[in-house]
Amino acid sequence: MVEQTVLSQLVIELRRGTQIILVLSQLKTMQYGYSLLQSLEEKGVHIEAGTLYPLLRRLESQNILSSEWDTTESRPRKYYTLSDDGHELYEALKEEWKTISKEMNALLKEDLK
Repeated sequence: MVEQTVLSQLVIELRRGTQIILVLSQLKTMQYGYSLLQSLEEKGVHIEAGTLYPLLRRLESQNILSSEWDTTESRPRKYYTLSDDGHELYEALKEEWKTISKEMNALLKEDLK
């Protein structure tokens, strides 16, 4: 029997591989970190804040995201959106995801036979 810790670690690894495309999918319009967390949560996707914020900073440093500070509220917020490169990357990742999904579905269907 598979030990729960091993299973948990592998599930975390699997999810980690999908987090970038999940985040990019929600940044076609400007969002700040907390609104992004809520948006993903409403869609049934859970990402820890401690994972999301470093990811946003890394994607911004890679010029995949653009950001702007909004200081009109009492609490300044940093809003993120896809940069031009980010849009291009997101489209490429979606195509790659379709290929991976197709391959996985074909392999998993074999298990059902």
